[in-house]
Amino acid sequence: MKNYTVDQIRTMFLEFFQSKDHRILPSASLIPHGDPTLLLTVAGMVPFKRYFLGLEKPISPRIATSQKCIRTGDIESVGKTDRHGTFFEMLGNFSFGDYFKKEIIPWAWEFVVDHLQLPTDRIWVSIYLDDDEAFEIWNKDVGIPAERIVRLGKEDNFWETGSGPCGPCSEIYIDRGPSFGCGEPDCKPGCDCERFLEFWNLVFIQFHQDGDSYTPLEAKSIDTGMGLERVAALLQGKTSIFDVDNIRPIIDGVGELAGVAYGSSAQTDMSLRVIVDHLRAVTFLVADGVLPSNEGRGYVLRRLLRRAVRHGRLLGITKPFAETVVDLVVKQMQAAYPELVERQEYVSNVVRLEEERFSATLEQGLRLLQDLVQDAKAAGQDVIAGKDAFQLYDTFGFPLDLTREILDHEGLTVDENGFQQAMEAQRERARKSRTAHGYLDSSLEAYKELAGVVTTEYIGYDCFETTAQIMGIIVDGHSVDTAEKGTQVAVVLDRTPFYAEGGGQIGDQGLIEADTGVVRVTDVRKPVEGLISHFGVVEEGYIAASSTVKASVAIELRQETARHHTATHLLHRALKDILGDHVNQAGSYVGPQRLRFDFTHFQAVSPAELAAIEEEVNRQVLRNSPVMPSITDLESAKEQGAVALFGEKYGEQVRMIQVGDYSLELCGGTHVKATGEIGLFKIVSEGSVAAGVRRIEAVVGREALAQIRAQEQVLQTLQTTLQSQAEQLPEQVERLLEANRRLEKELAELKKQNLLGSLDDLLSSAEKVGSASLVVAEVVAQDPEELRELGDRLRDHLDPAAILLGAKNGDKVLLLSMVSKSLTQSGIHAGNAVKNAAKICGGGGGGRPDMAQAGGRLPEKLPEALEEGRKYFRTLLEGIIQ
Repeated sequence: MKNYTVDQIRTMFLEFFQSKDHRILPSASLIPHGDPTLLLTVAGMVPFKRYFLGLEKPISPRIATSQKCIRTGDIESVGKTDRHGTFFEMLGNFSFGDYFKKEIIPWAWEFVVDHLQLPTDRIWVSIYLDDDEAFEIWNKDVGIPAERIVRLGKEDNFWETGSGPCGPCSEIYIDRGPSFGCGEPDCKPGCDCERFLEFWNLVFIQFHQDGDSYTPLEAKSIDTGMGLERVAALLQGKTSIFDVDNIRPIIDGVGELAGVAYGSSAQTDMSLRVIVDHLRAVTFLVADGVLPSNEGRGYVLRRLLRRAVRHGRLLGITKPFAETVVDLVVKQMQAAYPELVERQEYVSNVVRLEEERFSATLEQGLRLLQDLVQDAKAAGQDVIAGKDAFQLYDTFGFPLDLTREILDHEGLTVDENGFQQAMEAQRERARKSRTAHGYLDSSLEAYKELAGVVTTEYIGYDCFETTAQIMGIIVDGHSVDTAEKGTQVAVVLDRTPFYAEGGGQIGDQGLIEADTGVVRVTDVRKPVEGLISHFGVVEEGYIAASSTVKASVAIELRQETARHHTATHLLHRALKDILGDHVNQAGSYVGPQRLRFDFTHFQAVSPAELAAIEEEVNRQVLRNSPVMPSITDLESAKEQGAVALFGEKYGEQVRMIQVGDYSLELCGGTHVKATGEIGLFKIVSEGSVAAGVRRIEAVVGREALAQIRAQEQVLQTLQTTLQSQAEQLPEQVERLLEANRRLEKELAELKKQNLLGSLDDLLSSAEKVGSASLVVAEVVAQDPEELRELGDRLRDHLDPAAILLGAKNGDKVLLLSMVSKSLTQSGIHAGNAVKNAAKICGGGGGGRPDMAQAGGRLPEKLPEALEEGRKYFRTLLEGIIQ
């Protein structure tokens, strides 16, 4: 076998299929645009799902790609095995109703044998149980001996989801030799051992599945996927994907940071692998526009980064290091993905900030774990509850093995069954909340008969009303001929003035009026390329397919939305001019009432900067510059300097919006004719939404005027209340604040005197039980803080002491218990005392052995509760004396 690099293998694959008349496309984003069923791009076929479903016409019947992918289903196996990774590249070739088995099987053999030069006597294939057609081609046309063709069942060799396109598959394996095997004489593909490594899967999409029914497709398709790193490991004579030429240097770089050598121990190797795999994924995710968050793909990113940082700690890396690893990743991947170099500084900043945040969280988790250890020891327990270990995992990012390792040093263990139950409960919640999807989902099946046959002409840039024909009506996911009053519908027209949601701008609202009824449109979207669907409710009568209708947009809402959208472009340019060129759009919302603009920036925007930004946008508004749309090709737009959103999906033809000589962006939204129509731009708020991402909310036009009037009303109210002129208000407010500070100081002094008075009384009334003091009393306190301060002072004066204090606060009860450390070692527990007292008062609470708080809702029961606490403490204290 020849030793090819990863870059060489990728090029060989694409050039081979280019020679077979395939169109070569660049890798799509890791964000699957327009596909709500997936968080991330998990396979090479994901960008082409709508082609396979027949919802869109492919740009070519034959396509080949090297697609960056992320899968986290086997995340716990990453680092432990030679082949699992969350980030990988998938080489794939696709046929959309063009060629089928007779072409792809011989081509696969040709590429594997003639180009990759893998030894023919070590190649095995698997096929679906009854796929005799594939067997004949592999055996007779290609020449693989029958004994090296393995028939496997549905679980291994059939792709299906319960509904939609599906079919059998054929997987190509290489025999790595007996040393990798289980030793069984009949070991072959399908065995659970590591001997046979699958590296290329050929999927034959030949059926349409509807439950248990399989209908042959007229147009059969091909979807193949080859793991680039796995093939590289084979050709480079490596047993692990982590040893290939573009990953091993990153491993070694992390080893240098940690001062450890790869290969020195299994635990060290696992941590190095996890760090490198996860930070490869993180680098590409951030570069594609994903930002850390607590949900969706942002949560995947955060989880990967935090796992990497945790394993860095296990290797002894205590300083921030992820940013350095990002640089190593970019160096190895920049030849195939030059966009990484363009976004390197941005990616590094996001990663650095998120790592700093997690470092603080990690410390909180360690403190919580130490509290759990102390509580367990004080209670004489040697096991930490599984739910507590899961909280450490879920909230603070502690893996079970890290918790186990720390507990081992303390002589404790963890309830791992309880941990797994909590984990499974979370997975079940995730399964229920996640949109169901599979190999090829059929959520858009209702549009299939329209896709490719009907095209909706959008005429809404210059027109608010038109006559149109209803081409389709969809109710509850099914195509219908009619819909009556009260029915929620999606209506497809042959032409429409309604703007469909896109580019951050919400869809239009309005009416679709037929002779027989009226639909009030509340949202408009593009379910598939070429179709515009109008969502709403039949408000009057009924509507019927093929009817002629009048479609009219709510003009005032559209105009207000257009004002906000053009203002968003001006804001983007102003942010770059005032804050720096590093500013890029990270998300937006444009509607008739407001605009929201998320942008990359790594510190708070100062009041002076906000004022300058607002001033600059309004200056551009007053220039009344023309807003000019134009259509061109993507490359020409980039050459002219048009701003494109990275990670966004653009076609070959794009629409540019030029605002005078100030702004030029790619945008499909609706805009004003000239900036003067915006009227007024007013920033409402600015704040952080994620690591390295800020958000500005603003209003324009009528909404801006309403905002200013509301502020004027507040000002007038203050003037009336304080009997001051507007210019005198700052001085008047400052005098009031100073007076308030003085009164608060006096109040604090009175509270202190009251506390000291209570302290003297309580000290003089303390009971002696052996060498310990017992204080149980009702006191006057306004809040738990006052109770704690009083308790702390009593314990300091009386040590050793057992204390239970109660206070009535309106219709509530406040309870506090404190026990000296020396007494907790004898089994006296503040938490038990306060819990018993709280029950009597109709409440609950608890805490540590040395300090606990509680509350109740029956203040009339407080004397009884305190007496119960007195009995509890006295019994235990007398037990110590005996």
